[in-house]
Amino acid sequence: MSRRAAVLGHPIGHSKSPALHLAAYAELGDEIDYSAIDVTEESLPAFMASVRGDQRWCGLSVTMPLKKAMVREVDEIRGVARVLGVINTVVFDGEGASRRRIGYNTDVAGIVNALRNAGAAEAPAAAVLGGGGTAAAAVAALQELGAASVDVYVRDTGRAAEARAAARGLAMDIAVRPMTEAVSGMLAADVVISTLPPRAADGMAGELEGLGVTTEGVLLDVAYDPWPSRIAAAWQKGGGKVVPGLEMLLYQAVEQVRYFTGREDAVSTEVIDVMCDSVGAPRRVF
Repeated sequence: MSRRAAVLGHPIGHSKSPALHLAAYAELGDEIDYSAIDVTEESLPAFMASVRGDQRWCGLSVTMPLKKAMVREVDEIRGVARVLGVINTVVFDGEGASRRRIGYNTDVAGIVNALRNAGAAEAPAAAVLGGGGTAAAAVAALQELGAASVDVYVRDTGRAAEARAAARGLAMDIAVRPMTEAVSGMLAADVVISTLPPRAADGMAGELEGLGVTTEGVLLDVAYDPWPSRIAAAWQKGGGKVVPGLEMLLYQAVEQVRYFTGREDAVSTEVIDVMCDSVGAPRRVF
């Protein structure tokens, strides 16, 4: 019997997760059918109830706007997800009536590995754009990279709950600042992570273009459609290095493949290569 997995979110038609996962399972010889399913926050409880008893399901990838809401739909939370209160991965564990839904967060590993692959500095001066669930993962990733503190830029400094909660749980120093100060903060940082939706940083891109200044740090823009984003293009034009969100997506998917197959040591260089090929990303140099 083939198993099932899927990425959940709303909207979800743009997702490249099916291409990444299906390429990996084909290379591994695992019969796992992976699809994209449009699920809203309102419909999530009903969906999770509908799949609970289906023995075919092995895992779920979770994207916006469900990462916070999924916390209420699992039986157990493991790893850094317990601190962040944000889940992007659900694994179905056990059989029959004892079957359980386990929540994880692989976004942190995705960000860390994407930045390391790009040669980002260790112990960086760091800035994060946005204060939601992905920003929480970004704060944890920056701590893992050795950052002593993080400046988090948001449109409303009273609404950065996920980032603040992550910082408290990690005992990480953050300063929540208004988005109007973001450009100057970006220019002072070694690593910038934009967790904003597509086009939400266009105004900052225009400001950077108008200043005509040199950009020296690394910018990871988690948005990958359309690409390049305007902020990424402006950053690169100034001389800075840009990491597309596709890199983060790749590396967090690698971790999910390990969870969904139950084969921790099976994701080889060859598997990662076919995953890269499936979305038009350059193959890794190891």
